[in-house]
Amino acid sequence: MAIIAGIDEAGYGPTLGPLVVTATVFRIPDDKINESMWELLAESCSPATKKKTQKLVIADSKKLYSKSLGIAPLERTALVMLSTLSKQPTTFREYLNAVSPDTVAELAAYPWYANATFNIPISEGVGDIATRTNAIKRDCNQQGIQLLGVYSAPLLEGAFNQVVSRTQNKASALLGLVLRLIAKIMRKGRNEHVKICVDRLGGRQRYRETLNTSWPTHALSIVEESPQRSAYHLSHASETVDIEFSTKGEDQHLPIALASVYSKYLREMCMHAFNAYWSSQVPGLKPTAGYYTDAQRWLADTNDTIDLLGIDRNMLIRNR
Repeated sequence: MAIIAGIDEAGYGPTLGPLVVTATVFRIPDDKINESMWELLAESCSPATKKKTQKLVIADSKKLYSKSLGIAPLERTALVMLSTLSKQPTTFREYLNAVSPDTVAELAAYPWYANATFNIPISEGVGDIATRTNAIKRDCNQQGIQLLGVYSAPLLEGAFNQVVSRTQNKASALLGLVLRLIAKIMRKGRNEHVKICVDRLGGRQRYRETLNTSWPTHALSIVEESPQRSAYHLSHASETVDIEFSTKGEDQHLPIALASVYSKYLREMCMHAFNAYWSSQVPGLKPTAGYYTDAQRWLADTNDTIDLLGIDRNMLIRNR
């Protein structure tokens, strides 16, 4: 058996709210590691979003979430796949405990997260989770595939500012989260062949030096460094790890697409808590998704209240 994992982020660009990076990790037969998981699991899931289907849609979060679609398609995929792990959270905090337990304690430093309590699913249109879960489980069992875990690494606003101030580079903050998740995957897949697929991080094309610094005991070879794909092979004793960073990776690898779903879903839950808190402080306040232009409108609308509450803007507004 082998390990295949996908890593993707949500919230790299906004001014408000967290940056979230997630890894999804599967165990798969060795001879299927380079096959399309959408094809292997075609009986129960699909990458298509434009056709009506009873299959579970696993695709890039940008295709599953929009103002017109609402959060239901994104939430359905996240909760069904989590249910295959026998994890069925019913609240925001239960969800965090399932995918990022270390983050729960960090919420206390942020008034908008500290007392956040709401039920999930947020949407009423998620549908029958149990039936879809059973279909996915049956398909996975037939193919010898198992979802091992979903691991999210949110960088909340204040922590984000601390990291960026230290590195003077937002891309380095993102890369640090990715490397932390790669290390976690490698520990989980020790003594197995591990393949890690990462959505390309901005315009970066070369990762050799970073990987050498992070795993100095491993022999590293470059498989490919091109505008579309940067691929590396690491080995040490019985460990063999293949890592690739690819453009539009969420369209090529199901684990990356699923990671994008979980990253976006957790960010949207954080913004749900954020907007609920601030709406309670400023009657009539229009919610925000946190992106630059609307964030400026939101900050103008809340400026006096931020001062009145004594909120540290370094805990609220991202510096990059």
